[in-house]
Amino acid sequence: MPSTPLALFVGMPGHELSPSEIAFFREANPFGLFLFKRNLDNPDQIRHLVGQFKEAVGRDDAPVYIDQEGGRVQRLDNGNWPLYRSLGDFGALARKDLETGKRALRLSSLAMGTMLSELGLGSGTTPVVDLARPGTHNVIGNRSFGDDPELVTTLGRVVVEAMLEVGSMPIFKHIPGYGRVNVDPHFTCPVVDATVEDMAGTDFKPFVALRDAPWAMVAHLIFSQIDAERPASVSPVVCDMIRRDLGFDGVLISDCLTMEALKGTWPERVRACLDAGYDIALHSQGNLAASEAAAKAANPLSAESLARISRAEARLGSARFDVQALHGEVEDIFRENGFA
Repeated sequence: MPSTPLALFVGMPGHELSPSEIAFFREANPFGLFLFKRNLDNPDQIRHLVGQFKEAVGRDDAPVYIDQEGGRVQRLDNGNWPLYRSLGDFGALARKDLETGKRALRLSSLAMGTMLSELGLGSGTTPVVDLARPGTHNVIGNRSFGDDPELVTTLGRVVVEAMLEVGSMPIFKHIPGYGRVNVDPHFTCPVVDATVEDMAGTDFKPFVALRDAPWAMVAHLIFSQIDAERPASVSPVVCDMIRRDLGFDGVLISDCLTMEALKGTWPERVRACLDAGYDIALHSQGNLAASEAAAKAANPLSAESLARISRAEARLGSARFDVQALHGEVEDIFRENGFA
């Protein structure tokens, strides 16, 4: 097994690791495992799967992450766990009463983060701090708090701090911003022609204000005024802009590299992402052969990336809360304020 983990998250197909998958993880040592609904059945099964992965790679702190934002992007939704409201719902509540919205969001984030931590899942890759305008594609939609950069920043901060408190790694996304996309990057590459000055006054603002957050996920879209040839997630020019102009020195992980916004083979995309300067490539397609190919394209984490990861992990707390009680309190708040 390589002594330094690969700069790579991979996926897997089922509810437990097969002998072949265990052998692959032991040999390749990818940094983390990214799970989807197909992998998540019940608490005991999830804890067993997390334990299998950590044992295979030989690291008790090896991260296992999922997408768990609330609303239509929550993988734990089969009846074994509470269903969480979308970030857009909290944005609507906060526009009616800011302090009430912040309080409800904090309680919900503490509940969700506790739930994830108790399952051994290290992150729900939230919050989304893209702006959502009337013309923004529904791939963002009510996943976002709204179109006001100040409100999005304020509420994004609530999620970051609450998740850190309960030991769930906050990962804000999708830097530098999907707020102007009118196509879905899962299927085609969005192109944004806005000037850097325009973006700096709008879409970039939440990312700049939250630049002290520990992790961020990078978008798949072309900013024609920054790099007209390459999507942000494989662009060294955009990576440099994020570090220099947006001031973000936390861990940068790509959005899933198998999305159709990108060109080239999947291993070529992994290589391009890491060559661009990003810390970690996310290749969450669950096929073992695809994961093996991605691992061959990846390099071990750099010293700089390892330092960023270490700084992020040092910020994780260990508080725990009553998940059902907090979730019920959140629902009471929404009902009291006229929300269904």
